[in-house]
Amino acid sequence: MSEFLTSRKKDYSLWYNELVKKAGLAENSAVRGCMVIKPYGFSIWEKMQSALDTMFKETGHSNAYFPLFIPKSYFSKEASHVEGFAKECAVVTHYRLRNSADGKGVEVDPDSKLEEELIVRPTSETIIWNTYKNWIQSYRDLPLLINQWANIVRWEMRTRLFLRTAEFLWQEGHTAHETEKEAREETLKMLDVYRKFAEEYLAIPVYSGIKSESEKFAGAVDTYCIEGLMQDGKALQMGTSHFLGQNFAKAFDVKFSSRTGALEHVWGTSWGVSTRLMGALVMAHSDDDGLILPPKIAPLHVVIVPIYKSDDEFTRVSEVALKILSEIKSLGLTVKFDDRKDHKPGWKFSEYEMKGVPVRIALGPRDLQNGTAEVSRRDTKEKKLYAISTLEKEIPKLLDEIQKNLFKKALDWRTQNTCQANDFAQFKKVLDETPGFVMAHWDGTKETEERIKDETKATIRCIPVDGSAEKGKCMVTGKDSARRVVFARAY
Repeated sequence: MSEFLTSRKKDYSLWYNELVKKAGLAENSAVRGCMVIKPYGFSIWEKMQSALDTMFKETGHSNAYFPLFIPKSYFSKEASHVEGFAKECAVVTHYRLRNSADGKGVEVDPDSKLEEELIVRPTSETIIWNTYKNWIQSYRDLPLLINQWANIVRWEMRTRLFLRTAEFLWQEGHTAHETEKEAREETLKMLDVYRKFAEEYLAIPVYSGIKSESEKFAGAVDTYCIEGLMQDGKALQMGTSHFLGQNFAKAFDVKFSSRTGALEHVWGTSWGVSTRLMGALVMAHSDDDGLILPPKIAPLHVVIVPIYKSDDEFTRVSEVALKILSEIKSLGLTVKFDDRKDHKPGWKFSEYEMKGVPVRIALGPRDLQNGTAEVSRRDTKEKKLYAISTLEKEIPKLLDEIQKNLFKKALDWRTQNTCQANDFAQFKKVLDETPGFVMAHWDGTKETEERIKDETKATIRCIPVDGSAEKGKCMVTGKDSARRVVFARAY
């Protein structure tokens, strides 16, 4: 395979864009700001979706689907919500086209103007809470635990494949509860589901915490998030979980008859992750030769590449390779025997490196004589001979080692690139010299937060919820601070 990538150190942004395209993950579409997710990229998203969907159902949630279009009047019912999304909304004003007067094209039919304009879904709180009004009458209807897998439209002006596009895929959970305590517990429960998925499946260590007031979701009382560190030292928000309080219940008059017979507004949450996780996966692990995928979300675990010179050698190698394939497949793993004759082994090796297949097995006539196979692991590129008779036992162990090694490597990277700063001058120096997370004290005011952002382009990624605290003085104002918060420059 003759496609090479720009070095990460030379141009990280270009490296990322090239890799997404050359690995067959996605490409830009004819619609500005939108992407086409290609089959290989979508197969990785399906693996993520399957794992998350199982986790959601294990925590009692059910899937549903709500309309793509939302009446504009719904947004005006929750003031901070409309303020937060107004600049990103795509609006449907007409429902029909007609041939243009000159006969050379089409134009909007002015007679098809909608009585009420429709917003193309930027998020679904409004349409869902309007629906919940009909579903909830009594405390017996609670909790209501719903998730939907959907597409979202936010009219972004500056886009990048997976990280920020005008349309993207995601899941959004929307739950209703009897008490504030239950809703807050749900918010943190789903935050931990996201943390577990990021660390155990994507092999990306994350900080979990609450957003500052200025960074929280429009319409939420509190927003929590998970933050990962990419290889260029920038942070990426990988998921959010919101405690909505009674904001949307009051906006849409969603009440229930309590256990005492009184009418009360329900308490709500919403939470979501998107195809942005695909970008996180690329940036957290991959190298200058292509993708590196954690086995738990790799569409293909093992590829077997035959080495041969003649048709007779190909036949003999294929017979053994297919037996190995059958044994590995019986373990519930995905495995492919690449028997294409129009590409040389070296080309295939490069192709599967680019696609991040965790394990590659090379098998030739000499291997058959020795009863061995050359096994290469994508994460370290280490090659080792294994007895063919042991592959069924050794491959699962190797995949487990790769999964653990990727997490350890990412965790070590985060540790090496997480620093403390005690004054503003030191903070700026650390950001410039050691890009990554910076733990520093902040006085809790919006003014100080904005000054830090204006002067350094760093933002508060989260205020950790791990229970630890260290009192100190704000690095900018010298005012009291209850604990250090997590700063970084971010995507």
